[in-house]
Amino acid sequence: MKKTIYYKRKRTGKTDYRHRLMLLKSKFPRLVVRKTNKNIIAQIVKYSPKGDVVVSSSTSKELKKYEWPLSRSNIPTAYLVGFLLAKKTPEKKAIFDMGLQTPVAGSKLFAVIKGCVDGGLDVPYSEEVLPDEDRIKGKHISDYAALLDKDNSQEFKKRFSSYINKKINLTELSKYFETTKNKISESVNKNAEQ
Repeated sequence: MKKTIYYKRKRTGKTDYRHRLMLLKSKFPRLVVRKTNKNIIAQIVKYSPKGDVVVSSSTSKELKKYEWPLSRSNIPTAYLVGFLLAKKTPEKKAIFDMGLQTPVAGSKLFAVIKGCVDGGLDVPYSEEVLPDEDRIKGKHISDYAALLDKDNSQEFKKRFSSYINKKINLTELSKYFETTKNKISESVNKNAEQ
């Protein structure tokens, strides 16, 4: 009896080829979102017989250019990464490819989609999975910081030390968010004019 040996990525559980085939049959580029402990990466990827081709990409590290002073792995950052990707990419339609990540409504994955949609990219999605506007602007972080500062200032200093050292006012996170979003729009518009 002949034994079938599957692709290594399938054997190690890194790729679901059945799901990948369904995405590829759509013939649309894929919005691929991956997150690490410190960064968020979003890419527009097209299929090619010789291997996938990355059309454009955006990472949370790039937000430094737009003076984003906060963490590179929270929900507001995920939104801005998606917004930046949508502004940079020539593609105007894509389908979401989350790979083997577990979908959780309101998570960073869906914040990237919301950013892409607001940036002009057409991505099919369901309204109930997107984070609400307050979470996207970082209100939950500001509220938590205010609560900790009031109840346990030692814990507040421990958890938010990097923000305190940078002299970031945690009650104004939404202002930082709006400023960075506007700078992304201005930069992309300036590049389009040149």
